[in-house]
Amino acid sequence: MMNQKCKTARGLWAQVDALRMGMNWSEGDTEKPHILISDVFGESHPGSFHLNILSDEAAVGIYETGGRPAKNHVTDICDGWGQGHDGMNYILASRETIADMVELQASVIPWDGMILISSCDKSVPAHLIAAARLDIPTIHIPGGSMRIGPNIGTSGLAGPLSAKYKKGQPVQKEMRDYKLTGCPSCGACQFMGTASTMQCMSESLGLALPGNALMPSTFAEIRRISRAAGQQVMNLAQQNITARKILTQAAFENAIKVHAAIGGSTNALIHLPAIAHEMGITLQPELFDKASREIPYLTNIQPSGKYVTELFWFAGGIPMIQWEIKEYLNLDVMTVTGKTLGENLNDLAEQGFFDRCHEHLKTYNIPVEEIIRPVKQSKHFGSIAILKGNIAPAGAVIKYSAVIPAMHQHVGPAAVFNSEEDAQKAIITGKIKQGDVVIIRYEGPRGSGAPEMFMTTDAIVFDESLNGTVALVTDGRFSGASRGPCVGHVSPEAIDGGPIGLVENGDLIEIDIPARTLNIIGIAGQKQEAAEIARILADRKKAWKAPARKIRNGVLRKFTEKAASLMAGAYTK
Repeated sequence: MMNQKCKTARGLWAQVDALRMGMNWSEGDTEKPHILISDVFGESHPGSFHLNILSDEAAVGIYETGGRPAKNHVTDICDGWGQGHDGMNYILASRETIADMVELQASVIPWDGMILISSCDKSVPAHLIAAARLDIPTIHIPGGSMRIGPNIGTSGLAGPLSAKYKKGQPVQKEMRDYKLTGCPSCGACQFMGTASTMQCMSESLGLALPGNALMPSTFAEIRRISRAAGQQVMNLAQQNITARKILTQAAFENAIKVHAAIGGSTNALIHLPAIAHEMGITLQPELFDKASREIPYLTNIQPSGKYVTELFWFAGGIPMIQWEIKEYLNLDVMTVTGKTLGENLNDLAEQGFFDRCHEHLKTYNIPVEEIIRPVKQSKHFGSIAILKGNIAPAGAVIKYSAVIPAMHQHVGPAAVFNSEEDAQKAIITGKIKQGDVVIIRYEGPRGSGAPEMFMTTDAIVFDESLNGTVALVTDGRFSGASRGPCVGHVSPEAIDGGPIGLVENGDLIEIDIPARTLNIIGIAGQKQEAAEIARILADRKKAWKAPARKIRNGVLRKFTEKAASLMAGAYTK
């Protein structure tokens, strides 16, 4: 079953087999199909801490079906490590590095197939980028969801506690309780942030086995599905079903529709285009906006709702979402089961998958419909809007499902900052007033690496005097846990001469989600005609000079010099 390319390459140089047999391979192993297992296991964060266990299970499945696995590792890092300091600038760049390392692992010698195992924000899209780039039979194993915290709590509680602490409020006991209980197990954070969203996108694209995304990380079920993935990758190798045969335009459109239904992270609008780019596919931002206008919003999951991702899986997870919106999906797309999406959903129903999941909810006495609403009960559509205007001619992103209705249309004076740190300090010290539109710029991929603005959005949300009245607009990005009227990915970014770099304090900023617009509509607090605004911006552009960049070295220098815009996917050119 070894493919001819692999067989030919292995016959060119005898040292290849000698090297293998120096690692406890047998002579017989050298004649078997060889499967690369690449995971991001490490003591980097709870989402990766347990992945060696899943790698071991996948290896067993490969052995059971006559193959020989080889385990490699590229440990990822967590956004949580980088909050409040320059470490956050490296987070998005890590996606490119992980993808590059997997490419190196898989390219120096040929492999008959590949298993990729990851749980979180940058490692999942990195693995999907690598899968698209390499085009060999591949299965992705999502690492599942962290277990539920006390009182349906999540690891995201750090935000309000940090905001209180910086204001001098006594939170020592709350802080200690949170540290002891916020992350009760391994797995991805318990809300529909970027980690959870990207697990869902992997399954929605057809690269993960059905039902894998957001399985409770400590359940025996996730070990069984990892072993099944090891067995199934051998079938894919035999049938030569490669990643590129799965990652089609139709598959991406399906994933975008699922994203609208689950209220996924805005960061998926960076990662899905970057994955598609490897396929030579351009995902226009309007695809996401269109899906949000057409697809019912079905979930009641934090940060936009009440419940956590473990309960989402108990409600049926991604297969239940796909079942509910199947009339909107292309059910003929190929998946890693070797079957179509439609066949997978029918198999799950016949095999009792949904019934078994729903039985878990009886422990909590929560109806399925409370977590995943049937289409006929949904009162809203989608979650993401693409805004354009004289601040963002190439587009910007807002997650309106996390915005109160009163802020869907807002006009306020700009309070302008050239770094997140300065903006956050101004919020904490009371310099931001009700109605303000905080502008944070020079924080895009080329400006600083595109750090997330989680500390700043939380500083607004958890300030009772500002929450629901203050908006934030940035050329950077947000955490998947961010809430409130947060407009990100403004493109072109300021460092490239984008008009967000021309905004001045006191300019009137209009955010209109229903109209999908983001504009300067006034100067010094006074409304002006659009033509006059255009003239003033043109004059400002003539006087504008790019600020001196910080001296950067290594990976961050490479990323900031070569990254595409966030709206395009922030891939390195």
